[in-house]
Amino acid sequence: MNADAYQLYRGLEIISAAPSRKELAQAPHHLYGVLSPDEICDAMRYRELALPVIEDIQSRGKTPIVTGGSGLYLKFLTHGPSPVPSGDDSLRAELERDSDAALIARLSELDPAGAAATNLKNRRYVIRALEICILSGHKMSEVKSDWKSASESIGKDLRGVYLVWDRDLLRQRINARTEAMLDQGAIAEVSAITHASVTCEKAIGIPQIRAHLAGELTRAECAERIAAATRQYAKRQRTWFSKETWLTPCPVSQTTDMAAVAKQFG
Repeated sequence: MNADAYQLYRGLEIISAAPSRKELAQAPHHLYGVLSPDEICDAMRYRELALPVIEDIQSRGKTPIVTGGSGLYLKFLTHGPSPVPSGDDSLRAELERDSDAALIARLSELDPAGAAATNLKNRRYVIRALEICILSGHKMSEVKSDWKSASESIGKDLRGVYLVWDRDLLRQRINARTEAMLDQGAIAEVSAITHASVTCEKAIGIPQIRAHLAGELTRAECAERIAAATRQYAKRQRTWFSKETWLTPCPVSQTTDMAAVAKQFG
C-alpha cells in the first residue's frame, strides 16, 4: 500500500516515480493514483484513506505492506494525530504582546518542568509551550510525555525498515533518476496539469519544470534544481526515519538483493 504523498495523484506517475504497469500487475497495489491533481491532501486525509484499505486487507487474512517516504503520512497512519494542539492565531497574537520576562514567568507557573526543558532564550519556543498548556488545559511536559509513552507502546507492535544509501551513490542515483524523469516525459506531464491543488504543486519537479516551461530555466538548470531539491528531501527523510525507533536502518548498495532484504524483514 502506498505511503507516498504524490503517488496518490493521477497524472504524476513520472514525477512521483509511481510503479509501472508491469510492477502493478505483479501484486495487488493500493492507493496509487486515487486522487485528481486538483484535490488537496494532508496526513489526516491520508490516514482516512488508508485505514479502510488496511482493514480490508487484514479481513482477507493478508498482511498489508506499506511503502513510501512521506514520514508525516506514515506517522499519522501508525500512531494517529498528535494530541498536541495546533497553533491558534488569536492566542498567539495575545501572547506576542507580552514581554519575554512575562511569558517565561507564566510558563514557569503553568508548567515548571516544561519551562525547565524549554530554551527560554527562544521567544518562539516559549510562546509555543504556553499555547500547548493553554489550549490543551494540561501541562505541556505531561502532554508530550504521555504522547511519547503512547508512541513507544504502539511502536512495539510495528515492524519496518528504511533503506540507508551511501551518500555518493545516492547522489548518483538521484542525478540519474532526474535525467531519466525528464527524458521519459516529465515536462509534458507537468504541462498537462492545468489545475493543481496546493498539495500537488509541492511535488518535487513541478515548480522547477513550470519555471522551465516559462523560460526561466534551461533544461540543464531545471535538472540541477530538481536533483538539489531531491537531495535535500532525502536528507530530511533520513533524519526523520532515524528518529522512528520502530524502524530498522538497512544499509544498501547497488548490488543489494532487495528481495532478500524483504524476506529478512518480512
